Amino acid sequence: MSSKLVNNELESESIDQSSKMPRDRSQWLKKLKAVALVAPLFLFTLSVFVVPVIMLLVRSVDNPELQSTWPKTVNALQQWEAKALPDAKTFSLLVIEIKQSRVDKTLFKVSKRLNYELSGMRSLINRTGRKLARIELATPEVLKKQLLKIDPRWGEIHTWQAIKRASPVITSHYLLAATDLRLNDAGEVVAASEYQAIYIDILLRTLWIAFVVTILCLILGFPLAHLMANAPSRWTGWLMIGLLLPFWTSLLVRTSAWMVLLQKNGVLNSILLDIGVISEPLALLYERSATFIAMTHLLLPFMVLSLYSVMKSISPVYMRAALSLGAHPVVAFIKVYIPQTLPGVAAGGLLCFILALGYYITPALVGGADDQMLSYFIAYYTNQAINWGMASALGVVLLLISGLLFVVYIRLSNSNSLDKR
Repeated sequence: MSSKLVNNELESESIDQSSKMPRDRSQWLKKLKAVALVAPLFLFTLSVFVVPVIMLLVRSVDNPELQSTWPKTVNALQQWEAKALPDAKTFSLLVIEIKQSRVDKTLFKVSKRLNYELSGMRSLINRTGRKLARIELATPEVLKKQLLKIDPRWGEIHTWQAIKRASPVITSHYLLAATDLRLNDAGEVVAASEYQAIYIDILLRTLWIAFVVTILCLILGFPLAHLMANAPSRWTGWLMIGLLLPFWTSLLVRTSAWMVLLQKNGVLNSILLDIGVISEPLALLYERSATFIAMTHLLLPFMVLSLYSVMKSISPVYMRAALSLGAHPVVAFIKVYIPQTLPGVAAGGLLCFILALGYYITPALVGGADDQMLSYFIAYYTNQAINWGMASALGVVLLLISGLLFVVYIRLSNSNSLDKR
């Protein structure tokens, strides 16, 4: 009997194992299919978001110009204490590498980078390169005298300190400049000079414009979203089409339309003149008000959609219960209905604010010189000045602000969910 029981147990175990094999294989195939479905989206996100962000972070601290062009001078300055002029050997190394970089046509990269550290370095280096082209190599002492003869600024210690500050492969220059800071000759972080300290004001202006636009979107979008959420179903579809209709038109076209509407001879001024409200055209274009109007029009659908998704899920039972208990409709709306819409307000506000932070085309077209946001200067350093380090550093500032806002939103959402539990 015992041997039969043992055999039965062995047979049942073998059956269980044989049944588990196809089950495990089917589960593995399901996981493989799921990975295959997600892989294109993952690769797309990696290529258009993660990789550019990593490149942005790298560019903001990357500093290869001097290391790749003047490696021997850079190595010599690493041992220099920056308290007196370098020795004659360092002077001779600089002369040799200036001559070589002029032949290789890489001198402009060094002069441009050093000009960020000390104004006038570009003209100094380019002039020195032209003069040294006619000078033969000699002993270090002779080359030092020749360099000092070309321009007396080579005999000033802060010229060499600027070269040493720009020498490391990784630099904090761009990130400090983006926050109106800099390194002095002693290596200490200090405030930038008055004519260089502009980015904090631009950042505050960007935050203020984004905040005002977000509030305007909330003021205009809340009643519209409430109307859509409570309208009969036959009207909701038409209202949704009207809301989504602007997305079928390019952002540039919509901004250009506001230029036509707001200019002195535009539609709005013509209507006001015809009905006698004003006696002369108003200066509406290239003003802060034009930036607010155009950006609010562009971002309003994002706020309405965020609010509508939350309002649609709110049961009307709560309002009816508050009214049946004797609450005034206004009081019931403020104390019962509005608190339930706060997740939509937070989501829409965060979305509009972050999108407004990065707007470039609209403020550039309809705003004035004092209305340009941080994205305008990122575009300037990218397209005109060709200063990738500064453009990346300003982009990092916007990225950090957006990330901080997102973290705050996540924490508030988690705290609200815990309170409800």
